[in-house]
Amino acid sequence: MGQNVNLTIYNTLTRQKEVFEPLHPPHVGMYVCGPTVYGDPHLGHARPAITFDVLFRYLQHLGYKVRYVRNITDVGHLENDADSGEDKIAKKARVEQLEPMEVVQYYLLRYQDAMRALNVLPPSIEPHASGHIIEQIELVSQILDNGYAYVSEGSVYFDVVKYNNDHRYGILSNRNIDDMLNTTRELEGQDEKRNPLDFALWKKAQPEHIMRWSSPWSDGFPGWHCECTAMGRKYLGEHFDIHGGGMDLIFPHHECEIAQAVASQGSDIVRYWMHNNMITVNGQKMGKSLGNFITLEQFFTGSHPMLTQAYAPMTIRFFILQAHYRSTVDFSNEALQAAGKGLERLLETFERLGKLTPSAASTVDVKGLRQRCEEAMCDDLNTPVVISHLFDAAKAINTVSDGNGTISAADLDELKAVFALFIGDILGLKSADSGGDAKREEAYRKAVDLLLNIRLQAKQNKDWATSDRIRNELTECGFTVKDTKDGFEWTI
Repeated sequence: MGQNVNLTIYNTLTRQKEVFEPLHPPHVGMYVCGPTVYGDPHLGHARPAITFDVLFRYLQHLGYKVRYVRNITDVGHLENDADSGEDKIAKKARVEQLEPMEVVQYYLLRYQDAMRALNVLPPSIEPHASGHIIEQIELVSQILDNGYAYVSEGSVYFDVVKYNNDHRYGILSNRNIDDMLNTTRELEGQDEKRNPLDFALWKKAQPEHIMRWSSPWSDGFPGWHCECTAMGRKYLGEHFDIHGGGMDLIFPHHECEIAQAVASQGSDIVRYWMHNNMITVNGQKMGKSLGNFITLEQFFTGSHPMLTQAYAPMTIRFFILQAHYRSTVDFSNEALQAAGKGLERLLETFERLGKLTPSAASTVDVKGLRQRCEEAMCDDLNTPVVISHLFDAAKAINTVSDGNGTISAADLDELKAVFALFIGDILGLKSADSGGDAKREEAYRKAVDLLLNIRLQAKQNKDWATSDRIRNELTECGFTVKDTKDGFEWTI
């Protein structure tokens, strides 16, 4: 299974595709940045979740034992990347007059519900930043001991200039520290820092700040970047294979993670850095800060002024997988409607496949489908190409279904296996609750009611033969028909 395939993935750090070679095969360690839980998950959150879900599924298909860690940020993420403003969760708690952990619990459950709807597998471990304060304090102490941080008025800051003299700050985002220094304004209230580029490792809490822990430096809370370095190391070791997230996290979040890792242990923790591109709306990134986001719940119910209808979770998943994870996806109703129709066609073909009768020989060519799909997946998870191969095979299946071709038993079995593997196990698409399902269910109910109404008519006309035939054949199909004084009831 897949052992003769070389998976290549694009490594943001080296800016090229590299053959994936895990550090400790068959084990793979993978860390992905999860949500900051202070609001409902939106389409932008669905993209990394689905992208790395497919990677998780595919690595398992290749025979690897994957430990997948996806964190929950529930403390330390301030409104401004320059370490100023309120904690996003504490602010929400203050506005709603709740405990911060009530806010966290509420939005975490909603995030997990949305992930289940999108058929995103749960990660192996889902650690909370607030549950790993001790590990983060330890990380900060190591960086201080190694001379790459300083304490200022109870807060601890990472010394970017000192670090850059010995290592390179900007290695992931390809930025030059001198350019950054020239373009960074001195920010109001930032005089605790030696340098505007320095970032907080620990922040002293203001008296009104609810979320606080005691540390050697002050009562306070960790900087946003600490949690991933500390938790990745705790659960995956000092060196692990893959760290993923959205492209918007490359700088400053992931850049700071690398600096923290090197400053604390002398080397980066991560081998392959992977980033998915953004979802855009009219060419602009969809995000909470820009206020142009549509939540997943709004997609599922159609309750947003930018939506012309409701879109099923599987339509959203298919829409995201139709583009390569490193290209932008522009949201529009037309694109989503097309995705819904495409998915329906693919799933209908898959269903038709189960009803085909094999012949002695094949007149349609379906050889090599498995290999073509594997090759596309191994080429940096090229899901749109996998989908196009499945659509090509769908043409052959429909030719046979329409009676214009034949297929052998061996070819039919192989096709069924490949469709089940790639549509279900790897792309994670399923027919349940895909857009057409409700309509199909309704049509099917109406058809059964129609038959039973004809039977009622037959009984009134004393046409017992027709009445019995309808009842007996429905029973054979697995229906239970019960006559009532008002007509009939049926169940399966």
